[in-house]
Amino acid sequence: MSKTSAHNTDIIINGGGMVGLLLANALTKHGLSIAIVESAKHAPKWNKQQFDMRVSAITRASQNILTTLGVWQDIESMRLSPFREMHVWDSTGDGVIHFDSADIGQAYLGHIIENSVIQTALYKHLKSCDNIQWFQPAAPVELKITPDNVVLSLNDQTQLNARLIVGADGGRSWVREQAGISIQSTDYKQTAIVATVKTRLFHQETAWQRFLPTGPLAFLPLPDGYSSIVWSTTPDHAESLLAMDDDAFKHTLTEGFGNKLGEIVETSKRAKFPLRSQHAKHYVKERLVLIGDAAHTIHPLAGQGVNLGFADAATLAEIIINTYGANKDIGSYKSLRRYERWRKGDNVLMLGVLDGFKHLFGTSFGPVRFLRNVGLNLAAAATPLKNTIMRHSIGLVGDVPQLAKLQRSQTSFRQD
Repeated sequence: MSKTSAHNTDIIINGGGMVGLLLANALTKHGLSIAIVESAKHAPKWNKQQFDMRVSAITRASQNILTTLGVWQDIESMRLSPFREMHVWDSTGDGVIHFDSADIGQAYLGHIIENSVIQTALYKHLKSCDNIQWFQPAAPVELKITPDNVVLSLNDQTQLNARLIVGADGGRSWVREQAGISIQSTDYKQTAIVATVKTRLFHQETAWQRFLPTGPLAFLPLPDGYSSIVWSTTPDHAESLLAMDDDAFKHTLTEGFGNKLGEIVETSKRAKFPLRSQHAKHYVKERLVLIGDAAHTIHPLAGQGVNLGFADAATLAEIIINTYGANKDIGSYKSLRRYERWRKGDNVLMLGVLDGFKHLFGTSFGPVRFLRNVGLNLAAAATPLKNTIMRHSIGLVGDVPQLAKLQRSQTSFRQD
């Protein structure tokens, strides 16, 4: 029988995805010891020769967080594409709205970045940190929480003792399940098809989205004229798209996109994932906290999922650092509750907005189709409203965490 190996640390982060790694990066310079538990066998790796099919639309606020942590430069050295404009239209009518970053005095609205690029850059920064312990590949098997500490047992007989455990372990969060935190879940009865394609015409560094009767089809700009597509549609239609040969898929995609950028001339393999939203009833318990998809998952309609997760991580880091600096208990429910109050409102609002959009554009009912086209055109004509939407979409409006306020006041987060 193997002997149990015990390790003491301040914080356990269960999950080494983008959000968990960003939280670790935000905490490394402040004297806290951190254990990262990750089930994947290998470190994240970016493939220079091939685009990752999973991408994220990174807002200005998320860029500020990554810049402040010193990660953005590494992302830039790999691969990314700015998007300066957004063009949205309804396939069943004449409704259209166009957003231009120049209208709000910005050079761009955000960047489309492969998930593997972000994760590789975040991982690289942590590998040289002495206060990070890695447990990979490893899986948690038992969690015990007492008034004073957290005890996490792993499948290799390792035992971790900490003051706080963070569930950054995705939509099927093991930590959330162990804590007995319930979720409110909505099955959209849709499947997303993702692929990388090249169009005959240049994408103009614009994020394009066409609302079809079965769901939205998005073209997100990548370098060298390529685009990442996310086609949200019915499960049956998704299966038919997967079963097509490349020529048939390119033809169907060109038609589905209304030939907006000319014919599709190249396509990668395709992948699918089911779409649903879910929201945890609570984000925190004594010595336990959820961030990112463990707390909330949303429809990819606006590409906001990872940005909400980054805001969670930056907010939690700010609260932990301030609590630790004041010699208070970082795992106490009182301190963690501040994080829940801060983030839950924004997340609930985004979930509600995207659910509303999904239902509004997912109906074929004639009067609703008419009203949504009128609404798009009215919004397009109302410049102040359009500009307000853009400012919110880039993530710099409202009560944002300190890390997102680039070069303004970084007294608690100075990374010297």
